[in-house]
Amino acid sequence: MNNLELSRVANEVRKGIIAAVHGAKAGHPGGSLSAADIFTYLYFEEMNIDPANPRMEGRDRFVLSKGHTAPGLYSALANRGYFPVEDLPTLRHLGSYLQGHPCLQHVPGVDMSSGSLGQGISAAVGMALSAKLDSKDFRVYTLLGDGEIQEGQVWEAAMFAGHRKLDNLVVIVDNNDLQIDGRVGDVCSPYPIDKKFEAFNFHVINLENGNDFEQIRAAFEEARATKGMPTAIIAHTLKGKGVSFMEDKADWHGKAPNDAEFEIAMADLERIGEALCQK
Repeated sequence: MNNLELSRVANEVRKGIIAAVHGAKAGHPGGSLSAADIFTYLYFEEMNIDPANPRMEGRDRFVLSKGHTAPGLYSALANRGYFPVEDLPTLRHLGSYLQGHPCLQHVPGVDMSSGSLGQGISAAVGMALSAKLDSKDFRVYTLLGDGEIQEGQVWEAAMFAGHRKLDNLVVIVDNNDLQIDGRVGDVCSPYPIDKKFEAFNFHVINLENGNDFEQIRAAFEEARATKGMPTAIIAHTLKGKGVSFMEDKADWHGKAPNDAEFEIAMADLERIGEALCQK
């Protein structure tokens, strides 16, 4: 796909996020929206996957370490064809397979159950190591939140990955600078994030605009070309991207829009979609 096509898909992914969280009357829209472009690039361009065969042996793996942004992952999976888009509004409903955090056993395309912050990267590191030990060529990707990296386990996993030179591993940090309690730097600053990963022997890419597909593409191409060390992509994104009243607002970390807010959000995304179609 070219970048314009990816932008159109990402807008549909954002619509799915809003539909899911509104249908659940709960969930995490802000960080799902900020990462929507990353999800879209991974599932529509970067990863070797097959929606018709979710357990394909040689597939690339993805671990959503910040598992609370499941609406973003679910919407990307649905739009990619793993399950019907129409199921997204059943998020968190009793009996739905789309629960509040990704579940390996029930959701097609999910490679690891996640949600306990800090633990997803460890699972991804284990997957990358197993590929090396078994001489397999699949790649492993994991998405972390910038608030999540306040967890110490993240850095234990990073130390191990750098020591073992896991160049089949890409760690992406969704650096939207907001967590549930406010600015990341005010709550418990993880900055400078890039220097920390460099200290653990990662190749680091600072992605100035993690919502721009030209920059996203260049970052993942650079990661793929990097040998002898894992890569960390620090993606500077906008929390709530695409929905006017959610953008850069910590309040929208973990709550659902009411009916009136839902209509405004979907109208915002419709306007964006119409503008993209005119390009």
